Parts: sequence; C-alpha cells; structure tokens
Amino acid sequence: MLLELKRIHVPPGQTVILKNVTWVELETILEELGEHRAARIAYDQGILEIMTPLPEHEDNKEIISDLFKALLEELDIEFRCLGSTTFKNQFIAQGIEPEQCFYIKNEPLIRGKKRIDLTIDPPPDLALEIDITSRTHLNIYQGLKVPEVWRFENGKLNINILENDRYIESQSSLNFPNLPLIEVIPEYLEKSKIIGRNGTIKEFRNWVRQHF
Repeated sequence: MLLELKRIHVPPGQTVILKNVTWVELETILEELGEHRAARIAYDQGILEIMTPLPEHEDNKEIISDLFKALLEELDIEFRCLGSTTFKNQFIAQGIEPEQCFYIKNEPLIRGKKRIDLTIDPPPDLALEIDITSRTHLNIYQGLKVPEVWRFENGKLNINILENDRYIESQSSLNFPNLPLIEVIPEYLEKSKIIGRNGTIKEFRNWVRQHF
C-alpha cells in the first residue's frame, strides 16, 4: 500500500479514491503523508479519498476564513481555528480533513490541547468546505456530529445545520442567527477580488460594527 501510495501523484483539482482501506492502513497512510501537505483526505468505512485543491479553491477558503475570524474578533468571541486538522473516529470508521474548522462554543473544552480525539473530545462547532473541485462529505460530518457545515459552491454559500442527526439547509448560522451571512460572505468574497484582501476585511469589520 505504501509503495503504491508513494507512486500516486494527485494533480491540483484531482481526486484519487482507494477502496478496502482498513483503519490500520488509514493510520499508516496518514503518517506517511505527513501533516505539511496540500492533499486532503476523507475516509468513510473503507473508502479513502485523496484530493489536492486548486489555487482558486485555496483563495476562496482563505478569504472566507478571514471574514469569519474578523466576525468573531469584532464580537469578542473566543475561538480556535484548526485548519485542515484530521478528525476521525475509529468506532464509526470515518474521518475527514475539512478545508477549515472552528471551535467556538466548545473552544474552552479543547483549549491548549495538541491532539484532538473525537472519542473523548467534542467536534469543531463549524466546518468550511469549498466545492470547486471536491464534494462535501456531509455523511462523514454527520457521523462525527459537527453541528454546522458551510459549503461554498458556484458563488453561493450554503449553511447546513445538524438537527436530529441529519443536516438541513438553513438561511442563517447556528452561531449567528441574526446575520444574513449567506448573502454577505459571498458579497465580500467577490469584493476582495477587486479591492484586495485588506480593504475587504476592513470594510467587513465596519459592516459588523454597524450591525452591533
């Protein structure tokens, strides 16, 4: 498996799917891939998907993440951003590396921890996925009980809220129910392509202050 893995080249925007991957093999593959890499994985009961994002994919992720961080900072809400940390649970044989993720309400429970173990630790409060070239594995997030998943695709932001162990599309965020984020986030993302990142974040901070 490792010899085959070393021979696999995943070009940006492409995906490789491996079947019948055991949990032990998954752990070995993750160790072999290392933490500092562009490729991301999703694992669902024996099926392993390895994907490498496009530059556009990364740009959108960074700006949306920066906007969300600015929102939390302006509202003085403590948070922890763990990027594409590998979240996995052997008991349900599922694992995933989100584009970006945030601990907000559960931040005090994992503060200072170097390793997150979902068999004892809570999942992130919010995960972000960019679907330019990949597909969001909502069933995996559902299994890991992530309360909120943002999916950005074709210029639109979809917010998925976990209710009764199933995701439903929502017009508002679980964390910010009074803000029209599905409209505002794409608007400022597009603005960043015209006026740049810093100017956009500054304008967004002003917008948040006006609404609070």
